[in-house]
Amino acid sequence: MNIHNLSKDAVLKSLLTSATGLAEAEAVKRLHEYGLNEIKEAGKSPLYKKFMAQFTHFFAVLLWFAAGLCFLSGYFQPGEGLLSLGIAIIGVIIINAIFTFIQEYRAEKAIEALKELLPFNVKVIREGQSQDIRAENVVPGDLILLSEGDKVPADARLIEANRLMVNNAPLTGESDARLRSHEAFNGDYFESPNIVFAGTLVVSGMGRAVTYATGMSTEFGKIAHLTGGVQERLGPLQKEIIRVTRIVAVIAMATGVFFFSLGFFIGRDFWQNFLFAIGIIIANVPEGLLPTVTLSLAMGSQRMAKKKALIKTLTSVETLGSVTVICTDKTGTLTQNRMEVERVWTLERQEQRQGVGRREEGVERKEGEGEIFRKNNSLNMLMTTACLCNNATVENGNYKGDPTDVAILRAARGAIGDLKAERIYEIPFDSERKRMTTVYEGSRGKGQGARIKGQGSRGGEGGVTLFTKGAVETVLPLCTRILEDNEERPISDDDRSSIMQTYHSMMDEGLRVIAFAFKETVTVRKDVIARSGSDEAIFIEEIASPSARNDKEELFSDKNNLESNLTFAGLMGFEDPPRPEVPDAIKKCQGAGIKIIMITGDASRTAAAIAKQIGLVKNTPVVIEGHELNAMPDSVLRERLLSPEIIFARMMPAHKMRIVSILEDEGERVAVTGDGVNDAPALKKANIGIAMGMTGTDVAREAADMVLLDDNFASIVNAIEEGRAIFENIRKFMTYIFAHLTPEVIPYIMFAIFKIPLPLTVMQILAIDLGTETIPALALGIEKPEANIMEYPPRPEKQGLIDRVVLFRGYIFLGLISTIGVLFVYFHVLFQGGWQWGMDLPSGNLLARQATTATFLGIVIMQIANVFACRSSRESVFRLGFFSNKLILLGIVSEIILTAFIVYHPWGNKVFDTAPVGLNVWLALVPFCLMLLFAEELRKWVLRRK
Repeated sequence: MNIHNLSKDAVLKSLLTSATGLAEAEAVKRLHEYGLNEIKEAGKSPLYKKFMAQFTHFFAVLLWFAAGLCFLSGYFQPGEGLLSLGIAIIGVIIINAIFTFIQEYRAEKAIEALKELLPFNVKVIREGQSQDIRAENVVPGDLILLSEGDKVPADARLIEANRLMVNNAPLTGESDARLRSHEAFNGDYFESPNIVFAGTLVVSGMGRAVTYATGMSTEFGKIAHLTGGVQERLGPLQKEIIRVTRIVAVIAMATGVFFFSLGFFIGRDFWQNFLFAIGIIIANVPEGLLPTVTLSLAMGSQRMAKKKALIKTLTSVETLGSVTVICTDKTGTLTQNRMEVERVWTLERQEQRQGVGRREEGVERKEGEGEIFRKNNSLNMLMTTACLCNNATVENGNYKGDPTDVAILRAARGAIGDLKAERIYEIPFDSERKRMTTVYEGSRGKGQGARIKGQGSRGGEGGVTLFTKGAVETVLPLCTRILEDNEERPISDDDRSSIMQTYHSMMDEGLRVIAFAFKETVTVRKDVIARSGSDEAIFIEEIASPSARNDKEELFSDKNNLESNLTFAGLMGFEDPPRPEVPDAIKKCQGAGIKIIMITGDASRTAAAIAKQIGLVKNTPVVIEGHELNAMPDSVLRERLLSPEIIFARMMPAHKMRIVSILEDEGERVAVTGDGVNDAPALKKANIGIAMGMTGTDVAREAADMVLLDDNFASIVNAIEEGRAIFENIRKFMTYIFAHLTPEVIPYIMFAIFKIPLPLTVMQILAIDLGTETIPALALGIEKPEANIMEYPPRPEKQGLIDRVVLFRGYIFLGLISTIGVLFVYFHVLFQGGWQWGMDLPSGNLLARQATTATFLGIVIMQIANVFACRSSRESVFRLGFFSNKLILLGIVSEIILTAFIVYHPWGNKVFDTAPVGLNVWLALVPFCLMLLFAEELRKWVLRRK
């Protein structure tokens, strides 16, 4: 079936559907028959392959190599315990693989859960009623409605189109938007203008289409099946973690080789040196670092989702914490997006009326109410224009549509009741023109009556009326006449001055102002346009003949000519109250050294008034309007952007892109908000693109890194706070991990140089790295943001996860203090048992085993002190509270139980080569734990003083 060759009626017939859509029962039947409308991940690895991959990564290969050497050595030199060590290393590989697999599986499930928070919805017609459904429930034969910003859910054939432009880049790679048409096409299927493909993006206009292929049957699905999926790329943070761990591994191997060689010079035999080298390597390798980071990011993403900020990629979580500038929209982000018509203005009514939009008139009006509208026909015409130049709808008493259109329609219905007219053409609103125009023929008013009377209008038989609304500066220049006392007359300079004075007055009160105009002199012959009988049709559907088609194209192709010689009807001022939580969020940003720049399409006075209300500006800000920005060189714009308070008004999406680019060139890390199709380039360009979940288009959400589920500016600030916390948490547990490496390595070095008994066995090192410290490390990775984390400026751009501060604090400061305590109990046990310097102890000797047990116990107990010390790099643990992180307490209890098993249970003694030690060894470590906490508290105090 060549569906693109068929007429509209033939398309509906072939797909067994109609202009009123499918019946619900039929849709359910087809869903069972064709399955869900989803692209299956053909290239997604099964779980067993993901698990097996844990045995072949860089660390695993190193450990396999070490285990192989142990087995080989055990074969040639039996009785040295190397066979047992080889088995233990394989056990480490298996334990690490299970741990990593579980972590990554949990992170993957967390991401899938986050995706469910932002479903892909589609508007369809079923049984003649418009409804929103999940895209996965779309079936062949569904009638879908498409408008600007939508993503096409399935392959579909257009049956109506009004200036519909579709970008096929997701499918073809060609980024140019193409004009679509509903007419039959006899050319190539892929070139047909009446076909829209799944995954493509609606750039402008609107249309209706019938789906004919869903899921894997779509062209997008066929490509996905052929390619078998694409390997997911690693983010910058993941690459840095891998780089760091490989560097640490190389250092560990180099250290092992160095001390292996050193052992020969001081007279140790080969097997002692080999055992020592293996111990050094294993002691330095942080096996669980990468999965712990991944889980930390995933948990952070879930916490952010609870705060209404949905992160699409895990690595964006960390990037958020480094943001230095937020470029934010005003409407709906800083304000509540609950528009109400606060004031209206017409020429003969110089006074302004408040609270227009707060009444629902026209359906039920009290005695005396509405008299003002019956007596004032100019206001009546303003409301007629407002009603008909509008895309909001009322369904079962509920208003649907853009918040501004909803406010306008509510006010108009309250004034003049319902109007019915047949829309035959529309020029949609766009951000460059800043206005919208509709063309109607025939209307009737309910209540006071409307000015349009179909065939009786001024245009004569076939006369149609044009209505326009938009920004005052774009509508007023198109007007040559003005309505006064229900009569049109030429507009004078005094009229324009009066309009502008009122306009400025409204803006200074923080109102958003829209102008309305009309023209009743548009004439179209009856044979030019053949219209649909459907009340909902808003498209020019069919052209009666080739000559009629040419007449229609000539009439409507020149928008500028159509929107000329208009009659000015009046103004409406809208109040959009600021969100109550925004002032505190702005104050928090300012305290955190984050600059906020308002970029809005509203007028400058309105923007400045709102900015003062919410505390964004306190003095006289620098205000730049769109036309000024167009003429401004980049060098001047760079200078203006240095201003502490700056507002951009009457901006277009292209302006936003330019501002973001220059900010990034200046070294700023920029978060930018957007909701429209044209915002997508700026969202992609920014370090963090933030789309609106409630009002944003599918295109914007797809381009963004983060989606605000509540469109609230305060949620951005919460997300930045969480991003900072996650970065700090990763540094916390890395410091914690590094802090125990020093007391593991230094005893080994002393063993090699000073010929003391072996202080720590490889098995005991493994028990620490993969046993006792696992849960405390995870607990540090999911710490909540510190109370004052937003009181510090953003971190420097070049500051990585591992820097001199982390290395010094972990390896040197905390590590050396821990080492002192560990060596103290080691030598305490030796000397107490009668050992003297230079005395050799056999490996199975009870005193030697007790000494290694004391070293093992010392590292575990000192790490308990370290976990509290590492909870913050600045704040006192006493301020944070010892019991505020329940997972840390669980980790401490679990490691004490595991340690007691290893030290006192016969099985633990046998596996880990330990021996029971007295209570005095435990107590001897307490002063060193207190010393570590005191030293760390002193360091933090000095840091806070600075």
